[in-house]
Amino acid sequence: MNPDELRKDLVGAWRLVSYRATAVEDGEVVEPFGPRPQGLITYTPGGHMSAQIMRPRRPLFRHGRLEQGLPEELTAAAGGYLAYAGTYEIPEDDLVLHHVELSLFPNWVGTTLARVAGRDGDRLTLSLPEPALIWGARRTGVLVWERAR
Repeated sequence: MNPDELRKDLVGAWRLVSYRATAVEDGEVVEPFGPRPQGLITYTPGGHMSAQIMRPRRPLFRHGRLEQGLPEELTAAAGGYLAYAGTYEIPEDDLVLHHVELSLFPNWVGTTLARVAGRDGDRLTLSLPEPALIWGARRTGVLVWERAR
């Protein structure tokens, strides 16, 4: 798919169906946010994007306010959540670059995350272009999204 077609197809909101990471060495599959992760990724026509993924059923804070969260509550909440936002570009067929401006993971701020995009009907697959260190092993990462209604 050429970059212009892909840009047109990406625009909108997508809900996460699955996120699986497969070890290159032994084929072990992990699901970093559990078997039924929740997530939303949006792409605007103007070139902005936002992605959020969370493990469902994260423990509630004892007090109903974020600023009153205990250190262990804050750790658990962040450990089950991933969020970043910024701009995106499609420099070549099927390659999407996310230029990170904001992120729950501070090391990503100012970086570019590359993803290989695939489309099949109302499904969008975003994959790592090459294996990365995920849960202690070099793994391929594949996120499957479905167009939000």
